[in-house]
Amino acid sequence: MRVTEQEVRYVAGLAHLKLSDEEVERFSSELGDVLTYMEKLNELDTRAVEPMAQVLYDAGETATLREDAERPVLDAEAALANAPVAGGGFYKVPKVIER
Repeated sequence: MRVTEQEVRYVAGLAHLKLSDEEVERFSSELGDVLTYMEKLNELDTRAVEPMAQVLYDAGETATLREDAERPVLDAEAALANAPVAGGGFYKVPKVIER
């Protein structure tokens, strides 16, 4: 399946990525290869394959979840300790609504 350069530029714009012409050309080819492979996988007959929720081992539905228990909450200082920019007890982030 062919992915056009226009489609690559559109998706890159949605993700706020600036791609060079060479990158657009390369991603167009690579994404096309991925979609072609996905089409090939869709041809497989999986009717006899039992659905699975956990691919690593056979276990109960909640085997990977921890016990739900009350824990002390983080105070604002601890929550913001690793924030690149903080102020007034909040995370500060760049404006992303407008370009």
